[in-house]
Order: sequence, then structure tokens, then C-alpha cells
Amino acid sequence: MSQTITHSGTIERTENGKAYVCILQASACSSCQAAKLCRSSESKEKIIEVPLTPAQAVSVGQTVQIEASSSQGLKAVWWAYTMPLILVVGSLFLFVRLTGSEAQAALISLLVLAAYFFVLYLMRDKFSQILSFKITNITNV
Repeated sequence: MSQTITHSGTIERTENGKAYVCILQASACSSCQAAKLCRSSESKEKIIEVPLTPAQAVSVGQTVQIEASSSQGLKAVWWAYTMPLILVVGSLFLFVRLTGSEAQAALISLLVLAAYFFVLYLMRDKFSQILSFKITNITNV
């Protein structure tokens, strides 16, 4: 059985076959009894874009549960954190060896990183199909 990542949220708006779900992202220590006194606990509201199937009828204000597989989460971590780290470190070592200048190598590595994130931006529609949440439970209020 595959593990899933689930969040409860509220439909903020719907348009063009997509629902925009507002979830409360809380840090792990926000549930601690000392969280009110501790400055390290935090929580943020996030808006998640979720594609709707034709059979799903949702309206603003409904409470829903959204879910994604944990493998999708691992893919997102790979593309957003691991791959850029490999690119920067690898290009830094390569260009120090080729140019002999650490400053030039650092600048080129940052340009490689910028190019990588630009390519990710151009491919955002493809990634939104691969890495997406789905609504699994709709609660009428």
C-alpha cells in the first residue's frame, strides 16, 4: 500500500476546472504545549491548486481533504532541492578546474542554477500534471 500525504483545507475559489484549496501548514512543534511561549513554532496558510474531475462538484467554503502520494513528494524534493545542489556543486568543481578562478567558477555556477530554474519554470505545466494533489473527501458545511 502506498503512503499518502494528506491535508484538510477549505475551498477558496474555483475556476477553469481547478479548485484553489487553502490549507494551514503548521510546523511540527506547533502542537506543543509550550508553542505559545516559543518563537520557533509557526504556521502559514498555503493555497494549493487542485485539478477537478468532471464528477466533482465543489463550492467555496467547503471543507475538503486533498492527497498526493509520498513518491510525488520525493520527486518534488529531487527537482527542487537535490538536483540544483548537484548542479551547483558539480559545476563549481568543474569550472574551478577549467578556469582556475574560484570567483568565475562561482559566477558560472550561479548562472547554471538560474538556467536550471528557468527551465523548470518553462516546464511548469508538465510538472503540474506529474506533481499534483487530488481531492479525496468533500465535506458539506
